[in-house]
Amino acid sequence: MSDNIVIANGQEVPTSLPCTLEQFLVAQGLLPRSVVVEHNGEAVAPSQFCQRELRAGDRLEIVKIVAGG
Repeated sequence: MSDNIVIANGQEVPTSLPCTLEQFLVAQGLLPRSVVVEHNGEAVAPSQFCQRELRAGDRLEIVKIVAGG
């Protein structure tokens, strides 16, 4: 495995590391306030996205929040 791979929703995603969770989301074209994220099995509050550092091999589950009715 490459040194700069993060697993997001089961897919290997090449990433410029080190980076924060917020930087990763933006690089993937996601608005940080529009998703719920689990990092290595732990739910992460949106207020922590800019402080949470990603490392090679980290696992993310990212779910988009859909509004509507």
